[in-house]
Amino acid sequence: MERRGFLKGLAGACALTAVGAPTISLGAGKKPKSPNEISYKKALEIITNGKGAKDSDKVNLVVPEIAENGAVVPVKVTIDYPMEPNNYVKSIHVLATKNSNARCADVFLTPLNGKAYFATRIKLGGTQEVVAVAELGDGTFIKAHKSVKVTIGGCG
Repeated sequence: MERRGFLKGLAGACALTAVGAPTISLGAGKKPKSPNEISYKKALEIITNGKGAKDSDKVNLVVPEIAENGAVVPVKVTIDYPMEPNNYVKSIHVLATKNSNARCADVFLTPLNGKAYFATRIKLGGTQEVVAVAELGDGTFIKAHKSVKVTIGGCG
C-alpha cells in the first residue's frame, strides 16, 4: 500500500507543477511572445527579399469595407497578368498590417493554374489594411491594399 500512496503523491506533485509553473510565469506581468510574431514591414521585406513592392492596378483585391466579425474576413485576389510558361504570376501573399503575425496566406502558382486568382478567409485583430502582394515571373513585386473596419475583434 505504501507504493500506491507514493505514486499518488508523485502524480499529484507533477500535476501541481504542470499547472502552477505556467500560472506563475503568466502572473509575472510579462506578455508571452508568440514564436510566429512578425510585423508587416518585416514580412514584406522577407517576401520581396528587400526589393519592396509597387502599387499596381493589375492587382484586384476584394475585401469588405466593414467586417462584422474579424475572425472570418473574406478576401479575393485576382492578378491581371498572363499565365504563360516564361511569364506568369509566381505567388500571391495576403498580409494584414496590424496583426501580430502579418502573414495571413501564401499561395504559389504555376502556368498550369491558368489564372492568377485566390480566395480565402483571414482573421483580423482589428481595423487595419489588408495587402495583397504578387511576385511576377521577372522577379518584380506588385501590390494593392484596402482598409477593413472590424466591428468585433477577431484575434485578441
